[in-house]
Amino acid sequence: MTPRLLRTAVATALALGALGLNQPARASSPDGVHTVRVPDGDPHVRSLAPRTTAPFSLVGVTWDDPDAALEGTAEVRTRSRQSGLWSAWRPLESDVHAPEAGPDRDRTGVRGSTQPLWTGPSDGVQVRVSGSRLPAGLRVDLVDPEAGSGAVHTAVVEPGEGGPLAAEPPVVTSRSSWGADESLVKDPPTYTGDTKAVFVHHTAGTNDYTCSESASIVRGVFLYHVQSNGWNDIGYHFLVDKCGTVFEGRAGGIDKPVLGAHTYGFNTDTSSVSVLGDYSTATTNAAVRESVAKVAAWKLGLYGADPAGTVVLTSGADNGKYKLGQKVTFHRISGHRDGYPTACPGQNLYDDLPQIRTLAQNAAKPAEPAQEPAGPLPDDEDVLTR
Repeated sequence: MTPRLLRTAVATALALGALGLNQPARASSPDGVHTVRVPDGDPHVRSLAPRTTAPFSLVGVTWDDPDAALEGTAEVRTRSRQSGLWSAWRPLESDVHAPEAGPDRDRTGVRGSTQPLWTGPSDGVQVRVSGSRLPAGLRVDLVDPEAGSGAVHTAVVEPGEGGPLAAEPPVVTSRSSWGADESLVKDPPTYTGDTKAVFVHHTAGTNDYTCSESASIVRGVFLYHVQSNGWNDIGYHFLVDKCGTVFEGRAGGIDKPVLGAHTYGFNTDTSSVSVLGDYSTATTNAAVRESVAKVAAWKLGLYGADPAGTVVLTSGADNGKYKLGQKVTFHRISGHRDGYPTACPGQNLYDDLPQIRTLAQNAAKPAEPAQEPAGPLPDDEDVLTR
């Protein structure tokens, strides 16, 4: 190698080292999540230089105080493991809030966070965060949903008996089918009273996924909620992909009134269903609308609630939209934004809620008894020749 080429090679290596891009890819954490601290610096701007990382497919930004808001923007770009190309900058939604505090709810290790973003198989990340006030302890959480996952088998959840308005139960992909690591769920589920309303969400992030990846996405959201947010389990009760497949979310029984972590201030006596994708940009399809309606109709019907009706709920927290103890009238099927200051579930999915309520109401109607024929029954020959 000539001296000039040697100098060029050394300079290139030093430059890549400064960016962290010549670091060898590390093995992923056994629990599927590894973190990178965002360096302190300017109180209004923080950044993480582009670097090679352990494999991941989902990314988010978290911080120390679960009650602190990120008053600004967080953006990431990632490097594909398949092509080696870097993505464009993509924003992370920051309208997440930890579950309501209570005398029996341990918040040790609970962190504030953005929504996670599904990136697909990746091995490099760059982050920039800016705003009027940035919370302390910013870090990037990189989730590999394939790390440490056990055998996944096909199974569906068998719902229990229905109620007076119970619709036909939906087909639900079980937690074991999408690969939930039950050893990470430390506490048993908490049960509330009757399910009085269902809140519809979207997971945000990307719509550029195949339905064969849906189980991995659900597993990634589970790991992010448990390992990154510090919650006891995934926050949603049900998740639906763009093909209409329904996944079991939080453990405890899909036909039981399990306390979730989905709509801060209104987690008690409610259920939730979250659609994989960002419906601020994408539109839904018939499969999504029908699956959301079927889940809501069945869940509300277990308690005799009309899915097209309304209900008064009492806020369990000051959540930025309602005060603690404030009574609020909701549709039985409402959007996340109806209960909390957020754009979720995206304008397009939110605009579909009237149609979803109608679909759910139709699904919840008891079957009408068969009518006796007005005249004499035709003989077998008449039936065969018509």
